[in-house]
Amino acid sequence: MDSKVLVLVALLTVVIWSPETDAKPISLVERCWCRSTLNTVPQRSIREIKFLHTPSCPFQVIAKLKNNREVCINPKTKWLQQYLKNAISKIKKKRSN
Repeated sequence: MDSKVLVLVALLTVVIWSPETDAKPISLVERCWCRSTLNTVPQRSIREIKFLHTPSCPFQVIAKLKNNREVCINPKTKWLQQYLKNAISKIKKKRSN
């Protein structure tokens, strides 16, 4: 028997008898947007803020700057925490009226 055929048969046997795994390919959807965060971003340079929370990633804060650059801000930054508290209290006041 030719050695190439023998190797092919051996590989096919291994593939057929190998146990199946539950491994899934990593898709772009499952990747976190923020791989690194900044602690200092001048508030006056921020045009808008987006908040993302997905099952596979922690809470993420993405700021679009006035120069159209997007950066990730550390959610534990003090000014951002205060901003979130103020926004939540405004929403609660609107709902109670």
